[in-house]
Amino acid sequence: MTSILNAAVAGDTRLFAIVGNPIAQARSPLVFNEIFQRMGLNAVLVPMQIPAASLATAIAGLKTIGNLDGIVVTVPHKISMTGLVDRLLPIAQKVGAINCMRRTESGEWIGEMYDGEGFTRGLSKQGHEPRGMSVFQAGAGGAGKALAHALASAGVKSLQLIDVDRAKQDALIAELAQAYPGLNVSAGSTEPEGVDMVVNATPCGMTGDDPLPFSIDRLDRRVLVADIIMKPERTQLLCHAEERGHRIHLGRHLLENQAEIVAEFFGLKPI
Repeated sequence: MTSILNAAVAGDTRLFAIVGNPIAQARSPLVFNEIFQRMGLNAVLVPMQIPAASLATAIAGLKTIGNLDGIVVTVPHKISMTGLVDRLLPIAQKVGAINCMRRTESGEWIGEMYDGEGFTRGLSKQGHEPRGMSVFQAGAGGAGKALAHALASAGVKSLQLIDVDRAKQDALIAELAQAYPGLNVSAGSTEPEGVDMVVNATPCGMTGDDPLPFSIDRLDRRVLVADIIMKPERTQLLCHAEERGHRIHLGRHLLENQAEIVAEFFGLKPI
């Protein structure tokens, strides 16, 4: 919390929010407030816990705040927030979900999705080039859709998908098959095997008593195990993977590699 405590929050401070439910797991306030401080900006990002039933009312109220310039969106609102902006930018249109929105000079609110780009950038920077990989992914919600599209765009060879909501799972498979004719996309099983990377793009793992989102017991030890959960940094899935000798990829790599992109989306520049 150093960056927030050291910030001189005053009447002319520009506000940004991150909305979700739950919100205690969000690392975005730390990351973005460090970026604001590094840029020399008089701005602060504040976490806001908003349940789904109150989302439309809460966002309508936030839009009336004159010094609120942008909103970061986290679970479970990434899909439903698409109906609460005036216009979707290209990636959000394709994915059907957003993870950030901002007010334009004309007062219009626009939304975009950078989870997928943050994830694939993070993979590459950690030495895990996704091109040519066979991938298994759990999760077809807002973040899961973004990751699946980004992995397909990055040139993965095949993509197996599962979701507890079979309608979401099947809809995403059909969507990817149409958008990427060269991609081998299919439904997976909760015991994946024969892949190069497995990804948890579900909320499963945020609490210690969550079950594993899928089994890794049939996987070769060379398979990369990735999670997009930020807190805890090492989920039960990642701890189990480390115990088995797998390489792991942390959720913070996604956030760290999209934060600068989102800051640019917000129109922020060093002073």
